[in-house]
Amino acid sequence: MDEDQHTGLILSGERRLTQEQLLTNAALAANGFASLGVGAGDAVAIMLRNDFAFFEASMAANTLGAHAVPLNWHFQASEAGYILRDCQAKILVVHADLIAQIADGLPEDLLILQAPTPPEVQASYGIAARDAEVKTGEGWNDWLARQQPGELGPPPPPSSMIYTSGTTGNPKGVKREPFTEETAEKFTRMVEIVFGFSPEGDFRTVVTGPMYHSAPNAYGLFAARNGGFCILQPRFDPEELLGLIEQHRISHLHMVPTMFVRLLKLPSTVRERYDLSSLEFVVHAAAPCPPDVKRQMIEWWGPVINEYYGATETGAVVFHNSEEALRKPGTVGRPIEGGVVRIYDDEGRKLGPNETGEIYLRIEGFPDFTYNGLAEKRREIERDGLVTAGDIGYLDEDGYLFLCDRKNDMVISGGVNIYPAEIEGVLIGMEEVHDCAVFGIPNEDFGEGLCAFIEIEEGQALDSARVRDYLASRLARYKIPRVIEFRTELPREDSGKIFKRKLRDPFWEESGRQI
Repeated sequence: MDEDQHTGLILSGERRLTQEQLLTNAALAANGFASLGVGAGDAVAIMLRNDFAFFEASMAANTLGAHAVPLNWHFQASEAGYILRDCQAKILVVHADLIAQIADGLPEDLLILQAPTPPEVQASYGIAARDAEVKTGEGWNDWLARQQPGELGPPPPPSSMIYTSGTTGNPKGVKREPFTEETAEKFTRMVEIVFGFSPEGDFRTVVTGPMYHSAPNAYGLFAARNGGFCILQPRFDPEELLGLIEQHRISHLHMVPTMFVRLLKLPSTVRERYDLSSLEFVVHAAAPCPPDVKRQMIEWWGPVINEYYGATETGAVVFHNSEEALRKPGTVGRPIEGGVVRIYDDEGRKLGPNETGEIYLRIEGFPDFTYNGLAEKRREIERDGLVTAGDIGYLDEDGYLFLCDRKNDMVISGGVNIYPAEIEGVLIGMEEVHDCAVFGIPNEDFGEGLCAFIEIEEGQALDSARVRDYLASRLARYKIPRVIEFRTELPREDSGKIFKRKLRDPFWEESGRQI
């Protein structure tokens, strides 16, 4: 059968893995993990780019009732070591070229299974072939080949223990309760709503984001488990994605707003070159999407753009489609079936329509969670059975949710609340801006002032005067940062978002105060 007509297939570069092979390999890996002492409640750490082994190891851990724990492959020794010890990982499955950067942080009793770094990943990241080879011990593929098959049955719904970004200290592992038959059914229904997947696996997708992050992790694993046609893009490239959509008649995508921005910055001659008519359901999340960016994507790709809002802790709770996006610019949607959203003030009072406060949410039937070893941190974020991800926003009179910013990111300047996300949403529209971060810094007159760090597009030039002129034509003057810094690269959290704390903290340390 032509691969373009075949569901239940994962493609990565020139390599291919059928769903039958995936399920077989996952069962073999589960038996292998069990023989090494992995059981229910244990942790299997995974430090891989998007690769076949990522799917195999994750599904194997889930089959045993163990936690698959993805690690950001950008981590250095101390960062990786912290998580490996915190989750008490028994096994680490890791790409061969990454071993050197984390070697000094590895626990002594950790069993390591290296996977050769595949050719397409080598090419995307400039990895030398010699570094991609397994140098010590038995490689993942050879280890898998000598495991014994067994009667394990189909893997349960994917449930990785994701570590949150750690913007206020060390990252916390979100440990979810095991699925029951009822919660598995409700999880599947939630996924079908927000990802647009059909139960029959009749969808064709590209996994564009790194699967160490919660949303691409759930998306990629669910797509593969349910027999979809999946392409792994080693590294997001906007024009390459357009080519993949046309070539393989892609129907579904999961994206983040930054990808939209990069796509919209392609020359019109490039954008018009590709046939995108196969797209049926494109969903985005993970960060606020400027309304103008959303509108331009809908005009280009048609009414196939959807959005959901939630958190690693809660799952997806809020959703909306293209028609609602155009009717309610800036919304992230309304609660889906079983979803509950409430807004509270700092004193714990429930707020009414159009009143801004902290967002608390939950979806009925979704397995509860705790933070690994930090039950008190879990209790701190709960109110009336709902939990917060620390976002600030409001519900309008029709029940649509609007985000203002992260609670920790809000700036109070001269008694006025300023939401950096709004400013970032305008800045990202500049042709020369690749990404940006706006935050509060000490100011003697107003308590806090605004600072912007801007990552410039390669080959572009930009100065502070042009940035201020651009913002002045679109925002009130009090929202224009007084301090503007330019960088070729900005620090990133494990989720890929800009690590604001590393940019902000030095300003406050010099002032001798934190607020």
